[in-house]
Amino acid sequence: MKTAPTTAKTKTAKNGLHATKNDLPQADREKLVALLNARLADSLDLRMQAKQAHWNVKGPQFIALHKLFDEIADAVEAGYDEIAERAVQLGGTALGTVQAVGATTGLKPYPTDISAGADHVEALASALAAFGESVRDAIDTADELGDADTADLFTGISKTTDKFLWFVEAHQQATR
Repeated sequence: MKTAPTTAKTKTAKNGLHATKNDLPQADREKLVALLNARLADSLDLRMQAKQAHWNVKGPQFIALHKLFDEIADAVEAGYDEIAERAVQLGGTALGTVQAVGATTGLKPYPTDISAGADHVEALASALAAFGESVRDAIDTADELGDADTADLFTGISKTTDKFLWFVEAHQQATR
């Protein structure tokens, strides 16, 4: 009679990283995973800020802003999935719970007492700008740690963030 196979347990180092044959030095991978989790928290927060704006915007530009804010939320979602998966690829654990995001995000809290389109445009533009700055810093850090793949990931996210910042800020800019 055969016995059921036992389930193998994943080995982890004292630092909490999972064993991997990735050739980046362990100390660098630890720093990269921390960096990725910090930007993961920011991006999860940014997505919910965009949804907050999407759900609550009012005014003459309602439909345009409602659709734009939803498009931003979708784009941010694609980015944070890549960030989380990169942290795991390096042997880390992606920390994407509400509790982890609340404790880690570097973004300012989104105002919940606004409804006018102009107010949401200003709040979301500020959040996108802050996120873009932190992502550009992450590009430099990943480069310094010799991880071109993580730097490239953040470069793509930076380009997308800047595009949506442009779209949002266009609602603040007067025509001549």
